[in-house]
Amino acid sequence: MEEVNLKPSRLAKRASYDSDQIYSILDEGLVCQVAYVENGKPMMIPTGYCRIGNKLYIHGSVGSHFMRSLADGREVCLSVSLLDGLVLARSAFHHSVNYRSVVVFAQAELITDAQEAWDALEAFTEHVIKGRWAEVREPDASEMKKTMVLAFSLEKASAKVRVGNPSDDEEDYELPVWAGVLPLKQVAQAPITDPLMRHQTPVPDYVANYSREK
Repeated sequence: MEEVNLKPSRLAKRASYDSDQIYSILDEGLVCQVAYVENGKPMMIPTGYCRIGNKLYIHGSVGSHFMRSLADGREVCLSVSLLDGLVLARSAFHHSVNYRSVVVFAQAELITDAQEAWDALEAFTEHVIKGRWAEVREPDASEMKKTMVLAFSLEKASAKVRVGNPSDDEEDYELPVWAGVLPLKQVAQAPITDPLMRHQTPVPDYVANYSREK
């Protein structure tokens, strides 16, 4: 794989290569964007993922063109973003957002080891909602055969983070315009029970008290 320069050309002070910070962002996110080139054309697909150690895993149908394309070992770029707030400045030019993001450059590794694939599917379920795997029916042999699991090394990963207040030009601080940060967070709503439920099963605590904050 050709050497990739992970150092940003702008606002380099926001970049981080600390693995703990990278892992923290990935562990809070739910969807990654996977960018790659297909027949000379750029493609980008959103998909769920999970992290185990220094690898990011995705899964899909063995018949998926997207999955089969990545499995050939081509170079891809994956990104995960968390939006934490709107940064409202006194000038339009200095408006911004507070965010945490991760960008990964890697090649897919097709997982052929049955135990690693199983562990990845369990980790994926627990990443989406912790506590779920222990309650649901686990995949059977037929379902596992229909599922492809790909792994991506996090060796070439970087984070970029913005926190804090707006930064205006000195003369704009005199303007009578409200400025500050409007915090944003992902909040779960009340659970909606499947109308086809055949048992009076109560909503699990991990559903009722769901949160993406780590």
